Amino acid sequence: MSDQRTGPSLPRTRGPVSAGVIGFLRGDAPLPDPGSAGDTDPYGEDLHLALYVCYELHYRGFAGVRPELEWHPGLLTVRAELEDRFLAALRRDAAGTADLDDVLAGLLVEPVRGTGISWFLQDQGELRHMRAYAVQRSLYHLKEADPHAWVLPRLSGRAKAGMAAIEYDEFGGGRADRVHAQLFADLMDDLGLDSTYGRYLDDGCAEMLALVNLMSLFGLHRRLRGALVGHFAAVEITSSPASRRLAHAMKRTGAGAAAEFFYTEHVEADAVHEQVVRRDVIGGLLDDEPELASDIAFGVTATSCLEDRLGDRLLADWRA
Repeated sequence: MSDQRTGPSLPRTRGPVSAGVIGFLRGDAPLPDPGSAGDTDPYGEDLHLALYVCYELHYRGFAGVRPELEWHPGLLTVRAELEDRFLAALRRDAAGTADLDDVLAGLLVEPVRGTGISWFLQDQGELRHMRAYAVQRSLYHLKEADPHAWVLPRLSGRAKAGMAAIEYDEFGGGRADRVHAQLFADLMDDLGLDSTYGRYLDDGCAEMLALVNLMSLFGLHRRLRGALVGHFAAVEITSSPASRRLAHAMKRTGAGAAAEFFYTEHVEADAVHEQVVRRDVIGGLLDDEPELASDIAFGVTATSCLEDRLGDRLLADWRA
């Protein structure tokens, strides 16, 4: 039996299911009944913290938690129930059109000025908003590209090559200082935040936890490889214009050179990535498995749905 002494600390609990999962990992409580997931809000704090903690065992784990618990059968059973509840809600609420061409075209429609989070930060944001936004996004950006790497063994040919090319850029093109997760850590340092991996898990709202869980859910299940590609397309296609606005926000508020650079880097890189995603990743996957078109569309709409929920939550908090 080995011991995990590194990694972030286990977070505070947010309800009975997350308390059961965290207590089990800590070694002082039994696992919750898998059926208890049926009583939780599929978008709520309790379910998504419990699911996030389960998924984090596949990333860096937690201090004091034994690595072999990553594959504990009972824990995987609980996780599966949480996943099923979340996925059922997404399929209900993010259905939209199943026509992939229409869904991809929708990503090119820019939000009306002033209605989205990036517009707010560009036009009205203060440093306190930049810090609050970075705290939330750190749950994803400090592991940026990691969930997407899981899809590589599930692709072949043109799709695999295109995905690997983009991931190579995301991981810094062979340079540790240009890994995008490191660039975001530099942004956090500029903003006076703690860039330690997992530091702000207790501050992550349910909407942000759900977005990160979406990537892990799609990435860990081979049957959802099409949805993962759809999610990835949504991120890459919408990133460049939003990053331009966020770079302007960082510059206007004096956030710092590294904070501004994180987003200017994404303006250029993601404009190129968008074309590779469309032509090679999606095009190649559909050449090999045309039946996955509806799954790709679902990945796009689910991502957009959860991004909208996060934006609405943060804007409501800031305007209150």
